Amino acid sequence: MPTSQAEAFYEREADGRFLPTVYTRGPWDADSQHAGPPAALLALAVEQRPGGRPDTRVARLTYEIMRPVPIRPLNVTTRVLRAGRNVELVEAVLTPDGGQEVMRATVLLMKTVPDSVPQVSPGRQVPGPSAAPLKPFFPVPWDQGYHTAMDVRFAAGSFLEAGPATAWMRMRVPLIAGEEIMPLSRVLTAADSGNGVSAELDFHRYVFVNADLTVSLHRHPEGEWVCLDARTSVDGAGIGLAESALHDEKGPLGRGTQSLYVAPRG
Repeated sequence: MPTSQAEAFYEREADGRFLPTVYTRGPWDADSQHAGPPAALLALAVEQRPGGRPDTRVARLTYEIMRPVPIRPLNVTTRVLRAGRNVELVEAVLTPDGGQEVMRATVLLMKTVPDSVPQVSPGRQVPGPSAAPLKPFFPVPWDQGYHTAMDVRFAAGSFLEAGPATAWMRMRVPLIAGEEIMPLSRVLTAADSGNGVSAELDFHRYVFVNADLTVSLHRHPEGEWVCLDARTSVDGAGIGLAESALHDEKGPLGRGTQSLYVAPRG
């Protein structure tokens, strides 16, 4: 069960552990977290690690999801895999108390020099959140969880329609209680939902679980809203791919991909 009722996804303990709240709970298992909040937690640990360089910025994050993330106290560790002049590679690992490693992130950071090269980036390519109506989440058997901690508005598609969707998402609560929400946290809390918003198969009849998540960003996110312009492809052998073009209100940010294990339920 969740260890806290705080108005955030996590509480930070003095000993460095993170206590998940009810808002981390995913829609499929009352004892497991949605992968979005722990993905954001690992990225925050990389951004806040001792010795981190202020002249670098996250360009890519690759997550391996070994097993469901339980709603139990979590430990986060980081280590530098490569410390180059222009590129750094940092690993972050998530482990519950008394358990095995559940999620690992390999994060690529690149040196930035503002205004050193011409900027090439398209403008807005999807309708903004003000033009996207609020549509219901698919039925969830508990009152509070990730589905109540996120504001979701659809410019196209919905949770209850099969096929591609364009969904704007905004955090209703902070990642860490009492702490400012970082721009990268907003992207990563949402990015793991690409598979869910663009599902092609009936979730009552099939499972389509992502075993990984890769997010690549060419621009630093701005504002509260993150858009997933998402679509899913499935092969008859049981492997799928969910792809999301990521946007904020200024325009495109990057892309997210998820490798899916697909199988009949039961």
